[in-house]
Amino acid sequence: MNDLAEILSELNQRLARIEERLASPNERPRLEKEWFTVPEAAEMLGKQPFTIREWCRLGRIHAKKRKCGRGRTTEWVISLEELQRYANEGLLPT
Repeated sequence: MNDLAEILSELNQRLARIEERLASPNERPRLEKEWFTVPEAAEMLGKQPFTIREWCRLGRIHAKKRKCGRGRTTEWVISLEELQRYANEGLLPT
């Protein structure tokens, strides 16, 4: 019975430490990315990657191509500022 009381006491202490960590703000500064890939932007905006690629291709959002992998392969990347602009103002006109 004494062992059970010790185990419960230890568990309560651990839970208290966990709750304290969850309640306190994160001490490390959050690093925000400057550029996002199409899949990342799609997840953030709640859209499909195909839709984001089409918006990039049609100029509905400002994006640029960057090299990826080997050879001449490129992918669209979208800046954090552009994602914020889209959230505030919506798509650019065609």
